[in-house]
Amino acid sequence: MKTFTRKLMSVIIAASFCFGLASCSKTPAASTTAASSETTTAAESKASESETSAAESKAEIKTVNAGKLTMATNATFPPYEFHEGEKIVGIDAEIAKAVADKLGLELVIEDVEFDSIIAGVQSGKYDIGCAGMTVTEDRLKSVNFSTSYATGIQSIIVKEGSEIKTIDDLVKGKYKVGVQSGTTGDIYMSDAENGGVGEDRIDRFKNGNDAVIALLAGKIDAICIDNEPAKAYVEANKGLSILSTPFTEEKYAIAISKDNEALLTAINNALDELTKDGTIAKIIEKYIPTK
Repeated sequence: MKTFTRKLMSVIIAASFCFGLASCSKTPAASTTAASSETTTAAESKASESETSAAESKAEIKTVNAGKLTMATNATFPPYEFHEGEKIVGIDAEIAKAVADKLGLELVIEDVEFDSIIAGVQSGKYDIGCAGMTVTEDRLKSVNFSTSYATGIQSIIVKEGSEIKTIDDLVKGKYKVGVQSGTTGDIYMSDAENGGVGEDRIDRFKNGNDAVIALLAGKIDAICIDNEPAKAYVEANKGLSILSTPFTEEKYAIAISKDNEALLTAINNALDELTKDGTIAKIIEKYIPTK
């Protein structure tokens, strides 16, 4: 009986002690819980606002086909865009896919003639033009351009043993130069007043491959084209070389209709994020290794 009484008293004392502790700590505990609740509520509110803002931003984007981002390109421009079986791959294709993913859209790529891309974007046939395209004053009259995502170099391809050793030799001589119609190589080379050879010495082709065939056949004396495609063509065709000095350097960007400011803003934001997280650098390094 004594043992039972002592045990009972111990239980009563322990219970009283716990109750006392609970009573003493009641106010601080409530404060901590309230503060935690406020912090959680604020975080949830901020996240909710961010999600709402992102949803509103996406809702503002209008595309040719709902839920899709339609890209016009000319897939004869390795490593920026080229065919791998039935699929179009390359730097531009992967960057456009990453942008589309950021916007919650499905990327659709249309392979068209290069000099029809700007007109197609301007008319609303395509959402964007992404084809190793340089921003020029003339093009800016028709479309807007995103921030630049890559730098391109215009190079000169000649046959090995050619008398053309420098850009000066090419410009000052009487040589015929092949270009892909509508490209910056075409624009720069046609402008005799600003370092080009002039209209009368230009031969235009639908793509770089046709120009290479003409050069190998002796129908033209040189080709002005972007450096990366130039390297690919020289590697694939014996007897060709690239002049050591580039013709000019330029920035590549994405063409967007002037009537779609919301899409321009969204793409610029996406490109900024993809640049900061290293995605664009990884894509370019994949196709143009620096090591």
